[in-house]
Parts: sequence; C-alpha cells; structure tokens
Amino acid sequence: MSTFILRSGVLILSFGIASEIVYQIYKRVNKRNKINRRKFPKTEVLFFPDETVACKAYFTDDYGCKNPNCRFSHEENSLSKLFTYLMSARTSIEICVFVITCSDLAELLIKSHKKGVVVRVVTDNEQVDVPGSQIWKLRKAGIPVRIDNSSFFMHHKFAIIDQEHLINGSFNWTQNAITGNQENILITNNENIVLPFISEFEKLWLKFDPNQN
Repeated sequence: MSTFILRSGVLILSFGIASEIVYQIYKRVNKRNKINRRKFPKTEVLFFPDETVACKAYFTDDYGCKNPNCRFSHEENSLSKLFTYLMSARTSIEICVFVITCSDLAELLIKSHKKGVVVRVVTDNEQVDVPGSQIWKLRKAGIPVRIDNSSFFMHHKFAIIDQEHLINGSFNWTQNAITGNQENILITNNENIVLPFISEFEKLWLKFDPNQN
C-alpha cells in the first residue's frame, strides 16, 4: 500500500511539474505569436498622456510580469502599443528623436539590439547630458548614436521599424511625454510617407558622422 501511495504521489508531482512546464511554454509562444500576428494598420494614432503607465514587463517579456504587487498597468494604452510596435522589429530600428530620458524605451532598444536587430540613433547634442539621459546607456550597450554638430536643434521625433513602418509625432522619449504632456504619435506603413523619412534619417546619419567632420 505504501509503495502504491508513493508511486501515486510521484506521478501526481510529475504531472504537476509537466503541466507547469507546458503552461509556461504556451504562455511564451502565445505572447510571441501575439506580437508576430499583430498586423500594422494603414494608420494608427496614439495620444498622450496616458492615465496610467504601462508595465514594460507585462507587454514585452516572454513570461510577462512576475511581480504580484506590480504598480504599473496591465491594460492596453498608448505606451503599451508603442512598446509592441518597437518590439515587433525584426531587422532594424532607426530612431531620430530630440531627447531620450525614458529608461523603459531605451531598455527596449537595448533588448532589440541584443537580439540582433540593427539599432541606430540620432539625437540633439544639447540633450546628451541632460538629467536622466539614456544616450550613454545606449552607447555602452553598443548601439551607435550620432548627434548634430550645429547650434540649432535636431528637433525630429520619429522612428522607423524594419524600413517599413513610421512612428512620428510630437512625442519625445521622456516620462513627461508619457504621463504629463499633451502629445501625439501617428503610425503608418504608407510607403509615400515612410520613404521620405528613411531618406531624411540616412541624410542625417551621414551628416552627423564624426569621421566626416
């Protein structure tokens, strides 16, 4: 009898462990498929500020948010959609933004870079050393960053995903833009709009090449 009970206990424990493994694999695959299946619309408009701050882990990590006391939102909002667009990149992300102080967005660029996505950043020279600037973190991670070399602002706020999708608007990559300022982002895959922005990025990338100055 004791042997039977022992074997039964082992079987139940094994089944429980196997079920948990299968469930975790399912969650991981399902999250990846959710991102991969997301079809970029012709256009999508996002407005800020968000009422709550989206949880980066919940929307971008393979296993979601593991914090049972998470104080960030698990509901979809403008920031969570921006997270999803950035994490959908398969080959390249070009960023041309006046200022980057939002650590969550910078960390997503680093995460994509580590996965083999080519990430390039152009920003304003006067914003490199502002409090909270993420530029040195990006550079330390191996992401090339070029800055303008003039007394005028590099005032663009756009990103290009896989040379196919444009993210453009008034939105600087700052916490104030997420939770305080009235901001907008337009996402489009309209080739007639995307291609000129690709050309503009490449023009600035060459113009701000430190080896050419």
